[in-house]
Amino acid sequence: MSRNVTVGLDGSPESRAAAEWAAREAKLRGLPLRLVHVWEPVPEPMAQAPLLGAETQQHWSERSEMGVPPAEGSGRIPRETAEGLRLRHPGVHMDLEQIPGQPAEVLAEAAKDAELVVLGSRGMSGIAGFLVGSVGQAVVAHAEQPVVLVRAGEQAVDGHAMDPSAIPSAAALSGPVVLGLDTDSPDDTLLTFAFEAAARRVTPLRVIHAWNPPPYFAYGLPADAELNAVLGKQDAGTLAEVLHHWKEKYPAVKVVEESRSGSAAVQLVDASREASLVVVGRRIRRSPIGARIGPVTHAVLHHATAPVAVVAHD
Repeated sequence: MSRNVTVGLDGSPESRAAAEWAAREAKLRGLPLRLVHVWEPVPEPMAQAPLLGAETQQHWSERSEMGVPPAEGSGRIPRETAEGLRLRHPGVHMDLEQIPGQPAEVLAEAAKDAELVVLGSRGMSGIAGFLVGSVGQAVVAHAEQPVVLVRAGEQAVDGHAMDPSAIPSAAALSGPVVLGLDTDSPDDTLLTFAFEAAARRVTPLRVIHAWNPPPYFAYGLPADAELNAVLGKQDAGTLAEVLHHWKEKYPAVKVVEESRSGSAAVQLVDASREASLVVVGRRIRRSPIGARIGPVTHAVLHHATAPVAVVAHD
């Protein structure tokens, strides 16, 4: 299958916001958009339950064997969403696929053919609040392609205003791209993704590196302002050194370098309030204990107000 932007669609406000974001991203990248609606076949115990009745059991069984959703109306919302997207984004080629199975497994498999995967941050979990559902966490933890999580709301789709029908408008993208960078082990894949995202949007790239204050801070002792200034200057110098090559490679991208003391997660969540996209990394770990997201990325996913791109790297 050709490279594409893939979005998980379940009809929730979050997944619709994700689909809008994905459609614009597909246009920016010049790629087709693949809309994936996952439906779960009726569980075996339910299929055998006498309360369903013979006709209902036959209906589920026949439609499952045909490879189509088990209810006549279950495909209506994905189709209507796709039709709306085509009207609002006429230059983007779109395909809608309805696939049976477990959402996390199906979307993780679909990610293998994608250049980018986009999910609603709460749409597949049914959990209220700023939480990433089990589906989103599973896909983020296992996909080796970048995964973007989008939530519904004022800032869910690159700062686009909502029109009276609650659909994000096609106004120009706003807000910088924010990158959380580890200067001890800067990764080319992560930096490339962030710089290219900023270049496509013609917006500044705000690079944030958080450094830990000396131990006295944790014990409540008086701060040493002179020492903090020295450490801050050293960290800022390291950040500038890391970014020097990339600024030469992407001269059209305005880079704002920020070296800050304190929690990286707190700094990134705070920066997300004015961002069009927050970019964080996830180190790929191939071990028996399974995949993990990492504490900073995990915190940003749960609390950032802008879309968050998680870029897997070695």
